[in-house]
Amino acid sequence: MADNEILQMHDLRPAPGAKKSRTRVGRGEGSKGKTSGRGFKGQTKRTHVRPGFEGGQLPLYMRLPKLRGFKSPFKTEYQVVNISKLAELYPAGGEVTAEDLVAKGAVRGGHPVKVLGDGETTVAFTLKGVKASASAKSKIEAAGGSIVEG
Repeated sequence: MADNEILQMHDLRPAPGAKKSRTRVGRGEGSKGKTSGRGFKGQTKRTHVRPGFEGGQLPLYMRLPKLRGFKSPFKTEYQVVNISKLAELYPAGGEVTAEDLVAKGAVRGGHPVKVLGDGETTVAFTLKGVKASASAKSKIEAAGGSIVEG
């Protein structure tokens, strides 16, 4: 092609070495013939076996125990706070809400909160919108507090 000619679509060619014809195995001794890259004799030469096949031995996926039970997608997971932690966060007692506990860094937001009965308290708490275990309820009420669930 001369320097002053315009390049045409029909003049385009792939770069040298870019197009390589695929290897046709088993088509004569000169081109991957005879064993066709499968080696000599045996089961994998004669036919293919699936991945994980162990030659008739009980395979790993059958030897392992099955997964038991299920996890309910509707289970409510509570953020827990003990009475001892409440006594630290609210030394004077008072009203305790889930939002306050999130603001003070005791629990994460977006989950319901439950107070458990580990620890002792002498100050009165008023729990609002927070669940409490039976032991926590008795300790809070013994100290003069109350629980308003809602």
